Amino acid sequence: MFEKILASLFCGAIRTLTGVRAIWRGAQPETRARVYYANHRSHGDFVLIWAILPPALRVLTRPVAAADYWLRNRLRRYLIQHVFRGVLIDRNVKRGDDPIGAMLGSLAAGESLIVFPEGTRNQGDSIMPFKPGIHHLAVKRPETEFVPVWIENLGRAMPKGGMMVVPLLCTVTIGTPISLKTGELRADFLSRCQNALLALEPAE
Repeated sequence: MFEKILASLFCGAIRTLTGVRAIWRGAQPETRARVYYANHRSHGDFVLIWAILPPALRVLTRPVAAADYWLRNRLRRYLIQHVFRGVLIDRNVKRGDDPIGAMLGSLAAGESLIVFPEGTRNQGDSIMPFKPGIHHLAVKRPETEFVPVWIENLGRAMPKGGMMVVPLLCTVTIGTPISLKTGELRADFLSRCQNALLALEPAE
């Protein structure tokens, strides 16, 4: 119960600080297992996505997060494991590791995931090439919907190394779900995912 209260407080705080507005352009909130994939500019990205989801959907949605960052101290470890219920992934994959297995387990249990296929925070203007992880998920669970999510302004509102939130309004735009096509090659699937995400980027 305490963790649920903390989660609600975090969501309320980030909605207040960023004035986030959710735009469901190509999808509607549903409790089916999905993979929400987004551009990555800040460690607060997944919290912003989490915060715009309806409560019934939020409890079924888990962020995929870097273990090396979130296990660095006791507070972060507590938050990611007990409040956000993150799926922790080691970015320095060693032989024998199975980072996809934990994600597949969540999807099989009816939970959704929030992933950042660029693999790290992007400080540039566009997006970096996607890592193959989402393709592995799609091959193992071809019925899964992959939902593009464009986050606007959070990288500027919460700049890397900054100690305070800059008062900028943020938007989260949710696009049309896509799924792996029969016989679709990895490069083609990743390209289609990238293009679907870029299509949500607001015009200057």
